[in-house]
Amino acid sequence: MSNKSYLSVYAKSFNWAGFFLPKETFRKCSALYDFCRIADNIADDDEKIENKEKKFNHFENDFNQKNFDNPIIKNMWGLIEEFNISLKVVQDLLTGIKSDIKDRVKLNSEKDLLIYSYRVAGTVGLMMAKILRVNKKSSLKSAIDLGIAMQLTNISRDVIEDSKNNRFYINESFDEISSTINLADSFYENSFYSIKDIPISLRFSILVARRVYRKIGYKILNKKNLENYQNSGKIYVSNIEKILETFLSIFDLLILSFTFKNDNQIQHDHNLISEEINLDERI
Repeated sequence: MSNKSYLSVYAKSFNWAGFFLPKETFRKCSALYDFCRIADNIADDDEKIENKEKKFNHFENDFNQKNFDNPIIKNMWGLIEEFNISLKVVQDLLTGIKSDIKDRVKLNSEKDLLIYSYRVAGTVGLMMAKILRVNKKSSLKSAIDLGIAMQLTNISRDVIEDSKNNRFYINESFDEISSTINLADSFYENSFYSIKDIPISLRFSILVARRVYRKIGYKILNKKNLENYQNSGKIYVSNIEKILETFLSIFDLLILSFTFKNDNQIQHDHNLISEEINLDERI
């Protein structure tokens, strides 16, 4: 990977938003992303399931045993200790990624979809919020919401690609893709007002990431039907569109500045997740 971070190579929307973060904060966010990406790459590699299981167990064991010979693990433990990140959150993330190491993955309900999205992305939103020095409980729940929203967007975008890899998070029907984007939208909405709890120097970056990612969902809905969706290839936000969404994020920043909505009144839609996972223990 030479001297490039995984963030700049794999997550161009986040990397764009990261431009607006202070350098040291961006470095710490990159360290978190590198850890997530290494684990995710093991699950996504084109190898036999047995090899992937062995590699993943080795990585998980190195993490649990604090093998600081691995700089990715050393940096992750540094974040855990500096920002008081619960180990349960990291274990949730690893459990979620590990659930993809199968010959066939099939989620059968909205509850399965939301729990999976929490594990592989809501956890990342929560850890990112800790790095951005968010402390309020409701705001940390909103960070989980933003992570879940982004994962639902990913799932909606990658239905065809995932099915080729025998992963069926949702069905390949435009109705289900659209309803997943609408579900994501409710989580994007729940994430908005709590961004006010992020220190002002870091706030704009999150607004940009939120807008750019949400734009992917709107572009999918504009395809109108499954045939157009299937013929579109990978749907992404162009640089010109990113610039436009960045300017629009200035209005979001102004709206936040002049809004006095109490984020404790936000009804976080965590009921299905809470049937299996106690989020309060993780926050």
